[in-house]
Amino acid sequence: MLRLLGSTRRLCDGMTRRDVLRVGGVGGLSLAARAAGAGVRPQHADGGGTFGRAKRIILLYLYGAAAQHETFDPKPDAPAEIRGKFEPIATAAPGVFICEHLPRLAQFADRVTFIRSMTHPYNIHSAAYTLSGVEHVDIPMELDPYDNRHWPFFGSVLDYLSPRDAAAAPQVPRNIALPFRFSSRCGQFDRGGPYGGFLGRAWDPVWTEFDGRASGAVQRWTGSVDESVDDPYAGIAPESRLTVSRAAQLPGEITLDRLDRRRSLLDQLDDGRRRLDRPLASRSLDRFQQMAYSLMTSTKLREALDLRHEPDAVRESYGMTLFGQATLAGRRLLEAGAPVVSVFWDEYGPANSAWDTHFNHYERLEHELLPGLDAALSSLLADLEQRGMLDDTLVMCLTEHGRTPKLSDTPRGAGREHWSNAYCNLLAGGGVARGRVIGSSDEHGAFVRDDPVSPKDVLCTMYHLVGIDPHRTRSLS
Repeated sequence: MLRLLGSTRRLCDGMTRRDVLRVGGVGGLSLAARAAGAGVRPQHADGGGTFGRAKRIILLYLYGAAAQHETFDPKPDAPAEIRGKFEPIATAAPGVFICEHLPRLAQFADRVTFIRSMTHPYNIHSAAYTLSGVEHVDIPMELDPYDNRHWPFFGSVLDYLSPRDAAAAPQVPRNIALPFRFSSRCGQFDRGGPYGGFLGRAWDPVWTEFDGRASGAVQRWTGSVDESVDDPYAGIAPESRLTVSRAAQLPGEITLDRLDRRRSLLDQLDDGRRRLDRPLASRSLDRFQQMAYSLMTSTKLREALDLRHEPDAVRESYGMTLFGQATLAGRRLLEAGAPVVSVFWDEYGPANSAWDTHFNHYERLEHELLPGLDAALSSLLADLEQRGMLDDTLVMCLTEHGRTPKLSDTPRGAGREHWSNAYCNLLAGGGVARGRVIGSSDEHGAFVRDDPVSPKDVLCTMYHLVGIDPHRTRSLS
C-alpha cells in the first residue's frame, strides 16, 4: 500500500494522517493480478512488464454516474423495464457488445479494457472515493471539498511524489484539470473530489477557466420545475475557449518586466527564510507563489490551451461541446508535457445534471450524453494512437457508481436512480490490455457475478502502471 507519512491529525475511522493513505484493495495489485491473463501483471520496479509503462495519464470523469445498461454492459435479454430502449451493437472486440449510441467507440473496443464488475458500498456521488481511495465517505464529505477527512486526489499524490529536484512550478502544471474548478458551476452544492485532501490546498489541481458561451439553451427538470439552462456541455459556440485560471492572469497594468522585478525582490526577501526548517504550511505558500508566477508567464501552457491551432475538422471530431473541446485541449496538454490531465463532465446549473439521469434518462442519453462521450473518447484514442502516444498514455474513463437496474417513472420521463452494486469503467493505453472485458454482472446488471473490482483496485493498478510501488512510503515533513 502507498503511504504518506506526516502529522498525527486524525482521519476517519480513527486512522491518523501519519498512519496510511491506502490506494489498493486487500492483496495489493488486485485488479492487475486479476487481469494477468489479459496482459496486466503486477510487477516490482525492477521486473519490467507493465510497471511504469504509463508516462502520462488522462482522466475523463463522467460525474453523476453513467448507467451501465446504456453504456458498456447492455442487457438485451432482460425485461423491458430493465433493458431499456437502446439496443446493443457489436464492436471491434469479438463477442463484446456496447450501447448502440456509442458507434465510434465501438470501433476502438479492440484497444480498450471494459470493467463490468465495478462495485462499492457508497450509493452517493462519491467522486472523492473514486479518485482518492479514501476508506470511507458520507454525505457531509460529499458536500464539503475541504472536510478534513478527505484524502488526496491521485493527481495530487502524483504531483507530490514528483522528484524533489524537479522544477517546483513547471511551465505546464503536473496536475491540471479542465474545464473549471470541479462543482463550481452547480448552484446548489460544492462537492468533494479532485482536491489535495490532507496534503493541503496547494496540492489541488491547477484549474483552467471556460471563457465562452453555450450554443443554445436546454431544458432541465429540477425535480419541481423546468429550468432553461445555457449548458455548454450540450454545445458551445466555436469562438469559446479554455484559458489559464483568472487567478493566475496578469492585471492589465502589470508587464512581464515589472513582474520579473517584483519576483526578483521577493526572491531576495525569501532567501534567508529558505534556509530555515519551515512547516508544511509555509512551504505551501511558496508553492502557490511559484505556481502563480509560472502560470502567468507560461506561453507553453497558453499555446496548449489555444484550440485555434487545431483544424476545424479535428475540433468537430471531438464534438463542439465543452467536454469534447476540453478533451481535445487535454490531448494538447499531454503533448506539451503535462503528466496528469483531468477532464470533468460536470454539473452545470441545477443538480441532477451531467450524468445524474434521474429524469429524462433516454432523451438526455440519446441526444447529449452518449454522442458527447462517443465523439470525445473515440477521437482521443484515435489521436493518441496516430501520434504514437497510446502505448504510454493511460486513459481512464471513470464514473462514481451506476444506475438502478429497474427504471423509475418520473414527472419528466423514465429515470434510473443511484446504484453502486454494479457498474462499469473503461481503461486504455499505458500497459492496459487491449480488447478485453474484466468481470461481469448478473442478467439484470444489478450485482457483480464474478471478479468484483473496487475503485481502490483501479487506483492501485494506476499507480502500478505509472511506476509507483503501492507499498511505498513517503514522509510529509
